[in-house]
Amino acid sequence: MPQVNGSERIGGWTRFVTARPRLALLAALVITALAVFAGSGVADRMGSGGWESPNAESTYATKALEREFPASQPNLLLLLDSGGVSVDDPAVAAEAVRLTERLAGEKDVTGVGSYWQRKAPALRAEDGREALIAARIEGDEKTAGEVLDRLAPEYRGAHGPVEVSVGGPVAVRHEMQTIIQDDLLRAEMIALPVTLVLLVMVFGSAVAALLPLGVGIVAILGTNAVLRGITELTDVSVFAQNLTTALGLGLAIDYALFIVRRFREELAAGAQTREAVGTTLRTAGRTVLFSALTVAVSLAAMLVFPQYFLRSFAYAGIAVVVLAAAAALILLPAALMLLGPRVNSLDLRKTLRRGRAEPPSTATGAGKGWGRFAALVLRRAPLFAVVTSVGLVLLGLPFLGVRFGTADDRQLPASAESRVVQEHIRDGFPGSPGGGLEVLAEGAATPAQYAEYRSRIAALPGALRVEGPVVEGESAYFSVLPKEASVGEESQALVKDLRAEPAPFDTSVTGTAAVLVDSKAAIADRLPWAVGIIVVVTLLLVFLLTGSVLIPLQAVVLNALSLTAMFGAVVWVFQDGHLSGPLAFTSTGDIETTLPVLMFCVAFGLSMDYGVFLLSRIKEEYDRTGDHEHSVAFGLRHTGGLITAAAVILAVVMVAIGTSRVTNTKMLGLGIALAVLMDAMVVRSLLVPSVMKLMGRVTWWAPAPLRAFHRRFGLSEGEPAPSAAEEIPRPAAGRDRVTSGT
Repeated sequence: MPQVNGSERIGGWTRFVTARPRLALLAALVITALAVFAGSGVADRMGSGGWESPNAESTYATKALEREFPASQPNLLLLLDSGGVSVDDPAVAAEAVRLTERLAGEKDVTGVGSYWQRKAPALRAEDGREALIAARIEGDEKTAGEVLDRLAPEYRGAHGPVEVSVGGPVAVRHEMQTIIQDDLLRAEMIALPVTLVLLVMVFGSAVAALLPLGVGIVAILGTNAVLRGITELTDVSVFAQNLTTALGLGLAIDYALFIVRRFREELAAGAQTREAVGTTLRTAGRTVLFSALTVAVSLAAMLVFPQYFLRSFAYAGIAVVVLAAAAALILLPAALMLLGPRVNSLDLRKTLRRGRAEPPSTATGAGKGWGRFAALVLRRAPLFAVVTSVGLVLLGLPFLGVRFGTADDRQLPASAESRVVQEHIRDGFPGSPGGGLEVLAEGAATPAQYAEYRSRIAALPGALRVEGPVVEGESAYFSVLPKEASVGEESQALVKDLRAEPAPFDTSVTGTAAVLVDSKAAIADRLPWAVGIIVVVTLLLVFLLTGSVLIPLQAVVLNALSLTAMFGAVVWVFQDGHLSGPLAFTSTGDIETTLPVLMFCVAFGLSMDYGVFLLSRIKEEYDRTGDHEHSVAFGLRHTGGLITAAAVILAVVMVAIGTSRVTNTKMLGLGIALAVLMDAMVVRSLLVPSVMKLMGRVTWWAPAPLRAFHRRFGLSEGEPAPSAAEEIPRPAAGRDRVTSGT
């Protein structure tokens, strides 16, 4: 059977995407319009939770308590402020009882209780001027949010002698969802015009600048439609929309930058439009394809985790990467076919160049500045390799002190009503409400057995007080108040002690600390699988791109090293609270458990994105010349400006996302912006070239069987590698060059 080489495959691809460019663009316009319709209202169908493991003991216990003892799991709290009088004042008490009875009669509300009914100390503030009505809104997040929208306006505000504020978990989640939607719209309004300005600065041509932006918009709208379909099948986190916008713009612009830049290079070299498109797809197109695969794999690794918060980012990420790559590889070439040399039209920088000599063409990407910079890096390779490696490690050291916690109301801005309510409860009510643990007991038991079990768990280290049991049939529950903070180490130890305590009935433990323990266990159990998937597939893809065994290993190690600054900054800023004033957030002293996993997967994929851009150009030149050092310098000279521009644009998008008033979104946006800039400006510009220079021609080594495998299945830019690139020849004296005689 005759072998079909890469050029023939790409040739067929070129003919496919350029045969009828007008028809292709018209079809894209129709599909995008349908995506706008299909994706409308997607945010309203998303949830704001998903941090807990669905198969964990705490999740089971929570659902059982919601079903059997709804009063034990209130998600709606009405905070009644009596002003200057006591909550026990007859007029205050009468109005409070009336509100309690009215709430108990509302549809979809159950488990209503208040301080005035039970005189429970935990429901009365220590100063005696505030007290609580607690209830549970039934249904899933969407249903509960709709009920809250109906009830909140009726109960919020002045009622006779009391002022009512609405809080509780359902209010926190609902307000968080609303704020995220508003912040995302604002971020898009910031990112789009700034991105367009930067693209004009990069390309000069307004026409060329609009192409990447168009690809990004198509990717975002298409992903929203995909997510809308996924919400019909499973839970999706509202936070995933932020990733859709960031990656939709960022990756689409990266890919379009690479393709448009290469197309303009070919035009500047004298190629005709169809020939330029063909060369662009054969070179930059394949790079984009490999880049999209590496990013998609990094994001797909989050599917191994049970928390739907993480899985949601995989759904959004895979969809946006695929759509961005598809638009860049199908729609963009069709547009370039129609534009041809007019892609350079509307050069907005001409007015700035009047009266001055014409600068070198930016289309070639061979700027003298990057050439001099590449020569400096290669000349001082040992220094740059050591200094950058040590510096990155030092920047990551704060992460050694990371403490994991759970997201709570302090994610919200200080003015948010639900946060204000929770802070009043946290600071003014006895016994740290909301930080307790519940022990569900299932199975027939006698009062004596319940009493004996209660005595034993009350004696556990870390237990301050035990209430209960509250019995219903053959089920009961105990409330255990920890001695310390709700998610501290002592509270987590108490969870483990409660679970280890023998009982004459089946027990399961839930509560904030129990959810954290289970979430950490679920992540620790699946993390090796996620990392393994990312590493193995990345090694394979980079090998297929380069044909080298050592370059994939180098790529994985240096990519991981590029993330140290992000993780160090996350702990130093968001856990320890540095810069909390200027950045307008409240530090809780810990990091939500799933965030580092999410940030690793996203940032690693984006680092590989830039890594593939650099390596592909180095590989192309090495295949052409066989000169290792020249190829490294050539790759940095021709992609350094492009990678830096792409990184700055993506960082702008991520910073726009980081302006969110929700702390986790702020952390995600600013953290990944830092990772992207460090990767492009330090790792790709300094560390990778210096390490490749130090490794020399051994960089391209692969055993004979793998070389044969690469010749059969590999895809790389340029023509097939010469035989000299497959072996490590004896170096010529004083030169790092593969000669034609080897």
